[in-house]
Formats: sequence, structure tokens, C-alpha cells
Amino acid sequence: MAVNRTPVLKRCRSLGLDPVYLGVDKKSNRQLKRSGRKISEYGLQLREKQKAKFIYGVLEKPFHKYFDIADRKKGMTGENLMTILESRLDNVVFRMGFARTRREARQVVDHKMFLVNGKPVNVPSYLVKAGDVIEVREAKKSLQRFKDIVEVTNGRLVPDWIDVDLEKLQGTVKELPTREQIDVPVDEMLIVELYSK
Repeated sequence: MAVNRTPVLKRCRSLGLDPVYLGVDKKSNRQLKRSGRKISEYGLQLREKQKAKFIYGVLEKPFHKYFDIADRKKGMTGENLMTILESRLDNVVFRMGFARTRREARQVVDHKMFLVNGKPVNVPSYLVKAGDVIEVREAKKSLQRFKDIVEVTNGRLVPDWIDVDLEKLQGTVKELPTREQIDVPVDEMLIVELYSK
């Protein structure tokens, strides 16, 4: 599997992104050196795509596949794309507060620590549906790791489209999110323009 080893804060700085959207609570005091340069239209579109890929931890090939799926669905392609990205299992685990960062969410899903509707799922890109129940496996619930994570993420705001019970380490996807419910600073229309060239 391809791994991006660029430091998170450096990548956030280059994309003009706040590290909070990744679950990282560090701040960088450095300034971007090329901040005075004018960016072309293509450059803006590419940056938005890179931003979305970086936030959700998706590589180019699966990202393009998600775009194709979003394009075939009814409604606005950009909004469909954001809904698909938001409904990935690793992202839902992060949103529920069972992981500090999206990278950690990907790791705990990969290690078969979660059940979806009672069945173990270890695919971070698994797309959840409305009504799915996601919970930590019974054998893993007593781990100190999850106690620490819940302690850190307890103050995090859980989106309206998810219902979470931190005592049972369980959550339910009430509905798939709309674009208004997704607080990610990505202009999806620029991504649509980029792919429609």
C-alpha cells in the first residue's frame, strides 16, 4: 500500500488547511513561502482535489472511482462525492469519536476492531448505509486504548446524522449526510470542473 510520509503539518500548510480537520490539534507557526504567488484556475482545482484526498486519506485511483460513482448517481455530482467520502467506515469511526485522527481510525478498522451490523469488517473504504450499527468488538471493548481515545474525543462534536453511545462503544448511522452537514473545507465544484475537462 502506498503511504504518504510527508509530515502532516507541512502538508496542511501547503494546502492551506487547518490540521483540526484531520483530528490533529497541533499548530504550525511557519508561513508558506509562495503565499504571494497567483494560482492558475487549474492549480486551484487541483489543490481542492488534493485537499479532499488528504483529509480522507484516499489515493488517486479510488478517489477517481468515487467520482465516477457520484457522477452516475442522481443529484449534484460534487455533493454526492462528499457524501460518499464521508460515509467511508474509517471516517464514520473518526466522526463517532472512536479514534483521535482519521489515520488512527483507518488503523483500528484495519485491525478488525469493529463490527458493522454484527459482522467484523476490516476494510476502511467500506461504505456504510443508513441504519448501520457500528460497534467495537466485545473482546476489544476493555482495551485501555479505547478508554484513552474516548477520554480525548469526548468533547468532540458528533454530527447530527450519527447517534453514538460512548458507554457501549457503539453508534448508529441515522442517515447519510447532506452537504450542509459536512464541515470539511473543500469546494467540491472545483473537483467536478477538474474531472470534467
